Amino acid sequence: MSAHDSAQADADPTDGRDETLDERMDRNWIEILQELRVTQTGTQILTGFLLSIAFQPTFAKLSTFDHRVYLFLVLTAVLTTALGLAPVNLHRGLFRQHEKTVVVRVGHRILLGVLAGVALVLIGTVLLIFDVVVGRPQAVLAASLTLLAVVVLTLVPRLVRRVS
Repeated sequence: MSAHDSAQADADPTDGRDETLDERMDRNWIEILQELRVTQTGTQILTGFLLSIAFQPTFAKLSTFDHRVYLFLVLTAVLTTALGLAPVNLHRGLFRQHEKTVVVRVGHRILLGVLAGVALVLIGTVLLIFDVVVGRPQAVLAASLTLLAVVVLTLVPRLVRRVS
């Protein structure tokens, strides 16, 4: 199955849109870029926040566990930020190559990776802050509740679709 056939198979003829394959791919690409803008801003802010922590006077007093969580978070945040830039690089690499369906499909998958990275950074940040402020048991509880919230919020669109 070619990319064109695959994209046509993904089309929903009942969605009320009268658009060509190219128009649909252009619209989908614009939607992906809008979603990336939102996630990229949040990721960059979190990354900046995390990078500044190491330069605080009390950073050296953190436990080994907190240092490890911190380094994991910095690495995850930086990689998530870089991953958020990947669709632009993909688009540049395939620009005018008549591969918009590939750009949209791969861009979608990359965006899912970015969202997973953001979720990890959020959960880990809660773990780190709660561990420093109130202790390990409360940190594990808060991080677990954050994980639960992320999972529920991820499942809501699927549940809504089944109900409707």
